[in-house]
Amino acid sequence: MNICIDIDGTITNAYYWVNYMNEHFNLNLVDEDLIYYDLCKVAKVTEEQFNEFYRIYSDELHGKAVIRENAKQILEQIAQEHNIYYVTARDISLKTITEEWFEKAGLPKGELFMLGSHNKVKTAMELKCDLFIEDRYENAIELSQTGINVLLIDCYYNRHPLNNNIKRVSDWIEIKEEIDMISKEKKYA
Repeated sequence: MNICIDIDGTITNAYYWVNYMNEHFNLNLVDEDLIYYDLCKVAKVTEEQFNEFYRIYSDELHGKAVIRENAKQILEQIAQEHNIYYVTARDISLKTITEEWFEKAGLPKGELFMLGSHNKVKTAMELKCDLFIEDRYENAIELSQTGINVLLIDCYYNRHPLNNNIKRVSDWIEIKEEIDMISKEKKYA
């Protein structure tokens, strides 16, 4: 199978930015407060204020990102059986820091697509994506509406109604179980 995988919030812990935001904006947010994907809305700051925060911390945020539990091991297993593509909204200006982070984290090789936007449908279609692993609700909806199956990793900010092409998963163990089941179904189809 061709499996596309988002990075931030999917491979990485979805809430690792909280401490940085708390310190920078003098807040006391906890993970459960991140009920919106839009961090401006969460922090109650303007887009300009958030962009300044991101300009200051982006290298550190992406260079020290925390990997979700079991993600590395499961990605290694998936990469042995399937084609994996990392498809991220990160801007191409973060390519070096992203590649260094992948190397340091020991994640399996896969082609890296840095889109600079959340518009992932075109890339997924070009890659003949069978399955997309994602955390952003809006991306999951857009991808699923084209017929792509999506595993949406559960986060406080994506708990909205799902359609038939989206399956909510709680962690990377469940992701592996779903991939194995889909793979088996494809073999017998």
